[in-house]
Amino acid sequence: MDIEQFRKAGYAAIDQICDYYSNISNVPVKAQVQPGYLIDQLPREAPENGQEFDEIQRDFGKLILPGITHWQSPSFFAYFPSNSTFECMIADLLSSSVSNPGFNWICSPACTELEQVVVEWAARMLGLSKEFWGSSGIGGGVIMGSASDSAFTAAVAAREKALRRLSLEAGVQAGDNGQIEIPDEIRQEHGQKLVVYGSTQTHSLGAKAALMLGLPFRAIPVSIEDQYSLRGKDVREAIEKDKKAGLVPFLVYATVGTTSTGAVDRIAEIGEVLKDYPTAFLHVDAAWAGVAYALPQYRESLRLKEVNEHADSFCTNFHKWGLTTFDCSIFCVKNRKDLTQALDVTPPFLRSKEADAGTVIDYRNWQPSLGRRFRSIKLWFVLRSFGISGFQKHLERGIEHRQKLTEIVERSNTFEIVTTPNLSLLVFRLHPKDPKDPKDNREVDDDKLNLLNQKLHQKLDSRYDIFLTQTVLHSKERNIFCIRLAMGGVNTTFEDVKRAWEIVELEGDKVLQEDDLV
Repeated sequence: MDIEQFRKAGYAAIDQICDYYSNISNVPVKAQVQPGYLIDQLPREAPENGQEFDEIQRDFGKLILPGITHWQSPSFFAYFPSNSTFECMIADLLSSSVSNPGFNWICSPACTELEQVVVEWAARMLGLSKEFWGSSGIGGGVIMGSASDSAFTAAVAAREKALRRLSLEAGVQAGDNGQIEIPDEIRQEHGQKLVVYGSTQTHSLGAKAALMLGLPFRAIPVSIEDQYSLRGKDVREAIEKDKKAGLVPFLVYATVGTTSTGAVDRIAEIGEVLKDYPTAFLHVDAAWAGVAYALPQYRESLRLKEVNEHADSFCTNFHKWGLTTFDCSIFCVKNRKDLTQALDVTPPFLRSKEADAGTVIDYRNWQPSLGRRFRSIKLWFVLRSFGISGFQKHLERGIEHRQKLTEIVERSNTFEIVTTPNLSLLVFRLHPKDPKDPKDNREVDDDKLNLLNQKLHQKLDSRYDIFLTQTVLHSKERNIFCIRLAMGGVNTTFEDVKRAWEIVELEGDKVLQEDDLV
């Protein structure tokens, strides 16, 4: 393809994208295909000779789009949103045009420096303390591919920090560079005694990070009474039990806005407990809810002050609710040395005079991988195009949709809200009430209710015009099967939300009729 062919194909691609978005409300939100549909339509080997690009481009619509779940559909209410905007699409195109791995400042100075700027823009907008800002010279942030990447990176940093602490306690002295080299015997003695902590509501990223390090993950039970949030006293109890067994606490994952319910862990309680355990590191995962710190009126309920005081690292995904196309996960630390002392491996071919002089950041030392994408362009475009006020209006719209839906559900005789609604997430279940006395729930035990709601979710899941996801709330008291409705899509209006709820009510009535509960 030459430049003029690219120009023509580019115009056609933009037209194709515009047509897609113009019609997205009219297509089923979920793909209507069976496993293997695409494998069966494609040849087993790449073509021997090149094909016309027009044909290749047509096949995107013919073969690929039928197998796409439309996350930008106004009827998508599953998981959490994965926002996309036209600004990001253009940014990704431009980023691809100057493709580079961006591991060192010298690879492309703009790649590194733009990331420094926009991550601090984000940190300031969210109200993160100056300790998390790159301009502090001590902390700073980096754009990761996902919250799981951020959580794993935090785990590696926490492990090395804990082992350095144990080395210091064993009498190891810092070298001429001021750093403590961890002796092999310390790694051998303590490396497999380290323990990661979270709750039964912590995202799977916690257990996966522990798994990748070959270390145990303690999922601490939470309580309905505490709205499924992790409490400091329970963290202390779990740590003390492990310490008596000769184990070492080194990392706690606390969450602001859990996936299942939007719960906010008691950050201050946990932070105060960890002061008694100097090997422990606190990472706050705010993958979904963190962008809502851009709204000052929600900072108290989301415990921002506690995060700023107690967290060692923090993560939020702008590619969820934050108007930025996947992938764009902001990962900030109060002490950048926690990352560089754990991840800096510099063979001669990666050295540069700028890095040796300490005048630049080499982001390869802030993450597990060497190469990295030029992700900062799209966040730069979004924050400039929308501005902070436009970003806030987008968030407020999703919250307003949830608030209005909450009022509707609260008037229902067949549904109940399971947990206190938070931001743009509503968690509900089918729970029929006596029509003559709406305040009284019928005597239906939890097992029966769970079965009813599993049937409801199966009915909803069999539809292609709406997409919601299930969850099970594990607590000290009992397990509750319920359904999540996550708002905040860029293209979603409240009319779309109301239509979604009408479908839920319709399918709920069918379940109740089948079970003779109406």
